[in-house]
Amino acid sequence: MSNLFDDYGESDDMSGTSANSDLNKNEKQNDELLYFREKWQNELSLRTQEEKGTHSKQSFHTRTEQEPNDAETKARQLFFKGIELEKSGKIYEALQYYRRAIQIEPDIEMKLYNKTKPKYTEEVSEPPHNERLDEDDGRSSEESDEDNEEELLPRIQRKHQGRTSLCLPKFDRGTIHIGQLPVEILLYILRWVVSEELDLRSLEAFSTVCRGFYLCGRDPEIWRLACLRIWKFNCGSSPGEYKSWRSMYIERPRVLFDGCYISRTSYIRNGENAFQDQFYRPWYLVAYYRLLRFFPDGTVLMLTSTEEPAQCISSMKAKSARYPVMSGYYRLKGDSVSLVVHRQDTKMVSQGLKKAQKEISTQTHHMEFLIKPRRRKHTQLVWDRHSVFVKSKNGDESTCNFELMDNRYPPLIFSRVKSFSAVSESPLV
Repeated sequence: MSNLFDDYGESDDMSGTSANSDLNKNEKQNDELLYFREKWQNELSLRTQEEKGTHSKQSFHTRTEQEPNDAETKARQLFFKGIELEKSGKIYEALQYYRRAIQIEPDIEMKLYNKTKPKYTEEVSEPPHNERLDEDDGRSSEESDEDNEEELLPRIQRKHQGRTSLCLPKFDRGTIHIGQLPVEILLYILRWVVSEELDLRSLEAFSTVCRGFYLCGRDPEIWRLACLRIWKFNCGSSPGEYKSWRSMYIERPRVLFDGCYISRTSYIRNGENAFQDQFYRPWYLVAYYRLLRFFPDGTVLMLTSTEEPAQCISSMKAKSARYPVMSGYYRLKGDSVSLVVHRQDTKMVSQGLKKAQKEISTQTHHMEFLIKPRRRKHTQLVWDRHSVFVKSKNGDESTCNFELMDNRYPPLIFSRVKSFSAVSESPLV
């Protein structure tokens, strides 16, 4: 019996323990469920608050964006009103509207300009079928740039066969492009660019823009007229050994016109003894410059001055020479150039109450130079001969031939002067 009671007591203990464990599990599940509900509610509340904050921010930004737009619209209206008044001649009233518009929006003028100007696109419209470039050779433009002059010109001419315009604009500006002009008009404009002063440098710069302009810049008639203006009757009727008129202009010895040939001569001379110290004997370093400028019509100007070339170059700009500039003419012969320059020596004489200049002698300088290259073609003149013929008023004549020493007759080096080719007065004919 005792064993039975013992077994019964043990069974009661086991049932009580299992009941307690079930209660603990239920309580734990309830706690987890409550925790999950609280967490879920917190997340919902946070999400709601965030949505409200985002909506408020969006509405704030919308208001802030609308306010400047409204101000800009008002400023634009005032500015346009000022433009209308200015066109009608009411300048004072227009200024009032401009001032009010700028007070509202300081950058209103720039904003209107950016909105009204055409928007450029990087895409270039494809030319029609009859204007497409011939790409039979299949080589890129980079490879074609490396070709020499003889191969480049025929290739570009072949690619431009059948095209109705010289070039196509990269950006559509809404206006007539220069490439749409007839070739005859463009060539006439280029004659004005070159002008009688033979500004072929500008023509070469024009030809580097595109292939169509390259063809215009290689027009043989322009280069023939340039050669004819330099060598005149010695030019000939054909380029001969030079293959083209442009090659003749580049290779044949000539003088340059868009600047001056300059040399600097220096020598040392002794001075007089000092009055107080007879043993002190000074020496002076004397330096002077010689400038030559050539014109395509055969005129030449010569100036000898102790001033720097930058200070006296302005006196060489016009053909009408003034003292101390001497004028004359030159002739080209082979690789040499001969110059004849005149100078009149005068003195002031009194004629009653007036003073006038009276000629006392005339000097004629005969000079010859060899045209040599120095870094570039035709940029150096080397002395070959120099003589002076003097004729006084009483009829006496004398001739002096100078010995061409290197220290007294250094070569003249060409220096370009941009202002000499800044204006075109007449076309090349």
